[in-house]
Amino acid sequence: MREACGIFGVYAPGEDVARITFFALFALQHRGQESAGIATSDGKKIQVFARMGLVSQVFDEESLSQLTGNIAIGHNRYSTTGASRICNAQPIVVGSGENLMAVAHNGNIVNSAHLYKELSEKGYTFNSTTDSEVIANLIHSAPGSDYTEKIRHAMRRIQGAYCLVILTKDQLIAVRDPLGVRPLCLGKINGYWVVASESCALDHIGALFVRDIEPGEIVVIDAKGTRSYREPIEKKATCIFEYIYFARPDSIVDGRLVYSARQAMGARLAEEYPVEADLVVGVPDSATVAGIGYATQSGIPQGEGLIKNRYVGRTFIAPDQRMRDLGVKMKFNPLRDILNNKRVVLVDDSIVRGTTTPKVINLLRKAGAKEVHMRVCAPPIRHPCFFGVDMASRWELIAAQKSVEGVREYIGADSLGYISIDGLVKSVGLPKNSFCMACFTGDYPIPVQLQMDKLALETT
Repeated sequence: MREACGIFGVYAPGEDVARITFFALFALQHRGQESAGIATSDGKKIQVFARMGLVSQVFDEESLSQLTGNIAIGHNRYSTTGASRICNAQPIVVGSGENLMAVAHNGNIVNSAHLYKELSEKGYTFNSTTDSEVIANLIHSAPGSDYTEKIRHAMRRIQGAYCLVILTKDQLIAVRDPLGVRPLCLGKINGYWVVASESCALDHIGALFVRDIEPGEIVVIDAKGTRSYREPIEKKATCIFEYIYFARPDSIVDGRLVYSARQAMGARLAEEYPVEADLVVGVPDSATVAGIGYATQSGIPQGEGLIKNRYVGRTFIAPDQRMRDLGVKMKFNPLRDILNNKRVVLVDDSIVRGTTTPKVINLLRKAGAKEVHMRVCAPPIRHPCFFGVDMASRWELIAAQKSVEGVREYIGADSLGYISIDGLVKSVGLPKNSFCMACFTGDYPIPVQLQMDKLALETT
C-alpha cells in the first residue's frame, strides 16, 4: 500500500518561507517519495521549483535562495492519478497575469475524466496527466469575482477526496473536501499562519497547532488575516487508514493522537485474539506502536525481532536480479538471537495483496521462530480505494479472493487474527459514521466507477 501526498502552506511576511516549507515537507516525506516541489509568491510573481525525488534530493541552498516571497506552498507526491514523471510533479501552475495561481493537491477525485473532457472542449490545455491539474483548471474557469467564489463553485462539481493549498500572488488558501477524507490542519508560526497535511510538520518547524480544518471548509489567509467559509456537508468520511498506517504516530488527526489509536489497536487485538506466546514483534515502522499495545495488554514481552532498512525504495538505482531475488531481505533483517526457539506474535498494520507477509513470516522461521501468530490492525481489505490510496484492484486483494483460513494458510502463519471493524473504531475513539471504511465494507461514501484506473488520464 502506498501513501497519500503531503501538502503544506505558509503565509509569513519577513520569514524565509521557502526554507520553512522545505523542512515541513521533510517532516511529511512519509506521505510521498516520488517528487517534491515548492511555489512562492512575493506579491508580484509566482516561482516554482519541482523535481523528481526526495525533498533532500530536490532542493539545495541555491534552489531555495531563488524561491523568494512572503507566501509558499509545497508538495510531496505519491501518484494516485497519473504516472510518476516530472510533468506530474506539483505544485501545478495555471492561469496568467493577475489570475495566475499554483495548486498542490492531496487526494483523488472520481469524476476527473468527465471534468477533463469538459474543460478540454472549452479550450483548456493540460501539461500533466493528474486530476490535480483538472481541479486547478476547474477553479480557474469557474465563475466568481474572487478565488473564494471560484473555489466554492468548483467544490460543488468535484467528487472525491481533495485537500488543497492554493497560492495566488497575495493569498494562501486551504481547502478540505466536504467528506474530510484526508487530514488538513491549521497552525501559527511567529504570529503568522501555516497549513499542513499533518500536525507533525508543524512541530518540526516550531509552529503551534491551532485546529483541524473542517470538512467542506475554505480558509483564506492574506494581509487582512484569516477568513473561513464552509460548504454544507452531508456526512463525514475520514479515511480510517490515516490512523492505521498513513499518518505519522506523532500527528493529531481530527483531535486524536495517532500513536494512542495504534496502541489501542494492538491492545484490542490482544483481547480479540489472545494466544500463548513468548514474544511480540511489531513490523516496523507502521506497526511498532500496535505491537507495544498488544504486548502491554497481553503481558507477553515485546521485542525488536526485525530491523528495518528505512532507505529501501528511496533510491533511483535499480537493483540487479540478484538483489531483486533477495526481496524482503533488503527491507528487513531478523534478529536470530531474539527470535530463536520463540513463539512469536507478529503484529502488522494490514495485509493487502499478501505478497510481503509470507516472506516476513518465512524470515522469522528461518531465524529460529518455532511459531508465528499473525495479528493485523486492519480488518480484511476486500475492496479497492478510489480516494487517494494506490492500494490494488479487487482481484489483487488477497482477502477478496480467500477466506481468513485461506489467507492464514497462504501466508504460512500458525494463526491469523484481523481486528474487527467495531474494535478498530473503538480504538480510534471517534464515531463510526465519521469514517470511510469502504476498503473493508464496499460501502463507498459516494458512487464510484469500479473500473477506475490511476492512469486513466494518460490516454485521454
